[in-house]
Order: sequence, then C-alpha cells, then structure tokens
Amino acid sequence: MPANPYKTNLEIARNLWGELSKIKLQCLEELSKKHSLSVASGDLLYLEGRWYVTHAGLLGIARRKSCSGIQVRPAVRFCDPSASRWAFKATVYKSPRCKGFVGYGDADPSNVSPLVHGAEMRVAETRAVNRALRKAYGIGTCSVEELGSLAEPQQSSREPKKPPAQPANGNYGGPKVRDRLCQIIRQHQLDPTLVKAYATDFCGTKTLREARREQVENFVSHLADWAERDRDALLCQLNSYVRAKEGAA
Repeated sequence: MPANPYKTNLEIARNLWGELSKIKLQCLEELSKKHSLSVASGDLLYLEGRWYVTHAGLLGIARRKSCSGIQVRPAVRFCDPSASRWAFKATVYKSPRCKGFVGYGDADPSNVSPLVHGAEMRVAETRAVNRALRKAYGIGTCSVEELGSLAEPQQSSREPKKPPAQPANGNYGGPKVRDRLCQIIRQHQLDPTLVKAYATDFCGTKTLREARREQVENFVSHLADWAERDRDALLCQLNSYVRAKEGAA
C-alpha cells in the first residue's frame, strides 16, 4: 500500500464510481487506514451504494496480521449434494493460542448467481471463511461473496425495474417476519440477544436495522430450518458470539 492509502483509494474510487457521500467516504477511510485495503487491488467494491470487501481483501488482512491458520469443514448434516446444497464451518486462528473464530456459510442454486451454478460447494466454503475472517479481525463490512441477490444478472433496459427491497427498520422485516422469529426463539428456547447478533452477522450489516427485508426473511427461514434439524449445533453457533464478545472485551 502507498504512504497514504486513503488518498489513493479515494482518487480511484471517484474515477470508478463518481462522487460519494460523506458517510461512504468515512467508511472508505476506515477500511483504507485501519485494514490497508486497496481498491486498485480489488480488495474493495462499491455496489448499490455500499462498500463490500472481497475474499482476496480478507485473505490479505489475515496475511498481514500473521494469521496462524484457517480450518474449513463441511457441515455434513446440512449438505445435500443431489440438490447442490452445501454448508461449511470455518475456524480462523489468529495465533497458535487462539481458540478460534467460527463462521458458517451455505449455498444452493436459490441463493447464488446463475453464473456460478455448479460451483455452490466452493461458494459455501468461501462464505464460511469470509464470515470467520470478518469476525476474527473486526470487519463490519459485508463481503461481496456472501451476496446472492446482487450477483444476479442485470435486467435488460427494456424490462421494468423491480422496486428496491425495503429496509427492516428495526422491525425484523415487518410484523409477520418478526412474529415468526419470536415464535422460533420461544419454541426452541433461544437467547434473543445471541439470535440478534447472529442475524446481524448473517445479513452482513453492522446493525439489524440496516438489513433489507429479503435478508431478514432468509435469516428467519435459515434459523427455523437449523433449529429443527440440529438445535445443539445452532446453540454452538449462537454461543460463539458470546466467546467473540468476551474475546473483544
């Protein structure tokens, strides 16, 4: 990275995406100075008004921070090769003594771009690694590989544009979605605070208020399915947020 990474990133970003709002520039400055991410190297992308870090950018952070290792294993119970449905668990070890930061990733034909159909296993693995890396190094910015809807092919200019998804506005996607989430929490006796932390991580946002309705609906469906299939594994995932919080204290 150059002596002034933010200045370099700013010049390139303006050439690529035009003028950016003050809050977007502040985010770019933090990503540039704190994590040494480079727009020119493909570490960062600006899509639909938001910054996204790439898989290469996250691996670069791990390398610069002398990451001790990354372990990736399939979550066998949630894999269905016949349906091209895959799930992985990734654990990032920041040092030899680190207990590990865990992230899960899943992919199937319904949540990946048609351009990568047939490579769902690789997508799921990458998403798991990205989420574990973001948790380990405190990256609040979502990774582009975790997205599904934004990876869809662009519509023809002759086709009518769909209205943008509405934000959840703190209501977990609206009354019906919120009620469903509360029902799952009560039914399976889950910790609401940990579920909220997991939801924020799953949606790739700093707060759940910033998540789109579509993202929250996907999370609720994912949570319900996991709770029914293997509540113990879900509890392990939720408890990882307790350990992460304690480790950051």
